[in-house]
Amino acid sequence: MEWWTHLWLNEGFASWIEYLCVDHCFPEYDIWTQFVSADYTRAQELDALDNSHPIEVSVGHPSEVDEIFDAISYSKGASVIRMLHDYIGDKDFKKGMNMYLTKFQQKNAATAVVPATWEAEVEDDRLLRLSQKKFCAGGSYVGEDCPQWMVPITISTSEDPNQAKLKILMDKPEMNVVLKNVKPDQWVKLNLGTVGFYRTQYSSAMLESLLPGIRDLSLPPVDRLGLQNDLFSLARAGIISTVEVLKVMEAFVNEPNYTVWSDLSCNLGILSTLLSHTDFYEEIQEFVKDVFSPIGERLGWDPKPGEGHLDALLRGLVLGKLGKAGHKATLEEARRRFKDHVEGKQILSADLRSPVYLTVLKHGDGTTLDIMLKLHKQADMQEEKNRIERVLGATLLPDLIQKVLTFALSEEVRPQDTVSVIGGVAGGSKHGRKAAWKFIKDNWEELYNRYQGGFLISRLIKLSVEGFAVDKMAGEVKAFFESHPAPSAERTIQQCCENILLNAAWLKRDAESIHQYLLQRKASLPTV
Repeated sequence: MEWWTHLWLNEGFASWIEYLCVDHCFPEYDIWTQFVSADYTRAQELDALDNSHPIEVSVGHPSEVDEIFDAISYSKGASVIRMLHDYIGDKDFKKGMNMYLTKFQQKNAATAVVPATWEAEVEDDRLLRLSQKKFCAGGSYVGEDCPQWMVPITISTSEDPNQAKLKILMDKPEMNVVLKNVKPDQWVKLNLGTVGFYRTQYSSAMLESLLPGIRDLSLPPVDRLGLQNDLFSLARAGIISTVEVLKVMEAFVNEPNYTVWSDLSCNLGILSTLLSHTDFYEEIQEFVKDVFSPIGERLGWDPKPGEGHLDALLRGLVLGKLGKAGHKATLEEARRRFKDHVEGKQILSADLRSPVYLTVLKHGDGTTLDIMLKLHKQADMQEEKNRIERVLGATLLPDLIQKVLTFALSEEVRPQDTVSVIGGVAGGSKHGRKAAWKFIKDNWEELYNRYQGGFLISRLIKLSVEGFAVDKMAGEVKAFFESHPAPSAERTIQQCCENILLNAAWLKRDAESIHQYLLQRKASLPTV
């Protein structure tokens, strides 16, 4: 590249082509679904903030470079390239690549592309009325003129869920599209393959008609994932009610796909963290148990013949989620297997260690923590040490939380791994969040000296404060970093403060309706 301004084209392209290669060599990995979960949705979350930035950022001084090594340059860059590749087609894309490489061989290249986010809104009938406006995490765009984009739109129906029935380029704020030969009982879905870099908001009737496609799995995995993720983001922005998302999540009872579960699990985790600020945290844990127990029962604890690596990942994810939520049978089995593991009777397989460690720690005491720290000391593999470090924050008792935080800065933990221990504490519980923030403030000098120049300082700040949901905490975080500057993390700090305010607004707006829904749900469920 000619200069750091064009970083996205370098890193965005690398992030995109690594998936293209894996998909070519191992189609059974279903890697593009993982791309949507790991890169596309991450970029969309960050890009909806006021403190986002275009893909291409003017860099004046080299010290500004650190700030742009983020999900926008990498993941949004890759997502936009993926959308262009899909729109242009593989053959012409390759031709263009060839021309680009030939033109700039032995030279430096620059770009002239500054794309941004989209959102499409749809109303029902087989006449589709489309409108686009900028999607903002705070709900509505407050600028003068709302920006517009050329948006490649694909539309599929239940007649053939894997094929686009219609492809159009939306180049104006609103347009009408007629879909021919669509039977009344067929669903209509926008953004086939979740390739277009935009969110979709459906009318209630259109959304309702898509639910059977989730239940019977006729919607492809990447579309099931995208639909749920869009709805979650729309709820977080206050455009729809969070209750609508909970109803859709319940439709995933037959879901077999690891990546789809992983994304849903992540969003439920965000909601759990938000509701840890209320007095009905236990009710959302009941919801988690109800959503995850059918797949937990289907998978069981032990691998079955012919399973692939995605099944092993799914088992770990589901058992961890159930164990953390306090699912009785999962907790008992985790304790039994942990005891056998520690006594050397039956060593736990690598795939089951994280969920088991997490479960026994969250529902354990000081003795459990001591055993975990002993296992950490004895581990000869760094992988096992990291695995333990990441779950230590699950412990709930205040004095044990303090012990874990002290351990994070000890000689036992490699400097680059301290961040995940403190972050684990902050994400583990309401008390952990407060304790981790206090610990960072109290030990700021040491932490800043360790990590000042690189991305770890940004990660530390993000992990430790993003779970807060009270307006005054945003002020406290902002004030602390005004008197303790961290230049390379400046953008991260602004994004964190914005997210705290968004969380607080979300909680005020939806807490009561979520609580009522969970209570009604409980009352209507058959008692076991």
